[in-house]
Amino acid sequence: MKSETPLRNILIIDDQADLLKGLKRMLGREFPDLSIHTCVNTREALDLVAGKSIDLVLLDIQMPEMNGFEMLNRLQRVDSCITVIMMTGYGSIETAVDAIKAGAYDFITKPFDKAGLFRTVRKGLEHNLLIRENIHLRRRIRETESFADFVGESKPMQRLYHAIRTTARTDYTVLIRGESGTGKELTARAIHSLSKRRSKPLLMVNCPAIPEHLLESELFGHTRGAFTGAERDQKGLFVEADKSTLCLDEIGDVPVAVQTKLLRVLQEHEVKPVGSPKTRSVDVRIIASTNRELEKKIRERTFREDLFYRLNVVTLHTPSLAEIREDIPLLVDHFTRKVCTELDLPEKQFSLDAVDELTMRPWPGNVRELQNVIRGAVLFCPHEIIDARYLRRPEREDRGSIASASVVQQYKEAKDKTISSFTLKYVSDLLRKTGGNVSRAAAMSGLTRAALQKIMRRHQIVAEEYRQEKT
Repeated sequence: MKSETPLRNILIIDDQADLLKGLKRMLGREFPDLSIHTCVNTREALDLVAGKSIDLVLLDIQMPEMNGFEMLNRLQRVDSCITVIMMTGYGSIETAVDAIKAGAYDFITKPFDKAGLFRTVRKGLEHNLLIRENIHLRRRIRETESFADFVGESKPMQRLYHAIRTTARTDYTVLIRGESGTGKELTARAIHSLSKRRSKPLLMVNCPAIPEHLLESELFGHTRGAFTGAERDQKGLFVEADKSTLCLDEIGDVPVAVQTKLLRVLQEHEVKPVGSPKTRSVDVRIIASTNRELEKKIRERTFREDLFYRLNVVTLHTPSLAEIREDIPLLVDHFTRKVCTELDLPEKQFSLDAVDELTMRPWPGNVRELQNVIRGAVLFCPHEIIDARYLRRPEREDRGSIASASVVQQYKEAKDKTISSFTLKYVSDLLRKTGGNVSRAAAMSGLTRAALQKIMRRHQIVAEEYRQEKT
């Protein structure tokens, strides 16, 4: 009975040309759906396996260039899924056991028993099919889990999903660019979870949240006594992330002095702890993210151009909510169900009018802002259907002040100026009330201390000035 195995590839490696011809003819008659390749030397065989998907290999143990056990190891390094059956004319139980221990699927002896050969090849092909199906299934499960928090079917989101999958297969440095609230951290986590480094945890560091004088030791480590307060050696995040991935969030806000050391790590793959004369090699994949215009910072000499090009090996763009406006109804549904689950509330949904209004809003805070509006609406609406009355209104300046200008401004320019003016006044009033106490101001505003400090730096607001006012 002929095998019903679909078209697949088998490779026979033996230094006897006549044996190869005979085996190919014999297996070809029994397995007409197989594509059978032969090689008389191991170098040629390795090149073939590297360039073609081979399912099953029949490998002679006694080869002149390298023995079959060494070749088995090389084949498995090229393709970990490959199924190998060892062949020899000097069969013994000890050799068979050694072959299985080395990773071979099975073992056959010369001269071949036809029925036994066909049975072993058939089982080897079935074994290989199960392995590849299992790996494919696990990859699909990993992808499903990695993209679980992503919502969207628009073309920009499809491009992002494709970029994440493609980038995850490499070990390249990645720069994720996008506005605040567009899912840059989610993107970094998805890349790591689909990469070969996924067995180790991803390390995230919010660069602006760490004071400048501590950021260097936090990243690169320090020795005991390197500075006041350094009571013991610290490895640093780069060493902790060895063989894993380190995500540098808001890389655009890293001080220039630290940028220089980051450049060295990317170039030399080694770190030098603060206070130590020695360097240490590290194998770390870097993912950096930013919502800043790095090209502008380069022109302003606040970001190193050579570091930019080191980071900008692969660039991913996380689309703003304005770019994926068609996905807003999906996001509304996703976040509504999520909030109801979090608050242990009966299932709710937004009315069509409410969804329409949410779809038309500008959303400068992107997905994060949309999520917060939905949280508030779900929390405060007592009804099953949430209408537009329960949608928090965005802060607006007097519309007439923009419309009555002698020259009508572009929308983005007008929006940015309005937001900047509001932020400056809001933070100034806040610090005036707290006498320059940043921690109290952050608590009153609902922001984290790090987020408030970032806003203050962007608008050049100095807390000390308000402390003087208070006194």
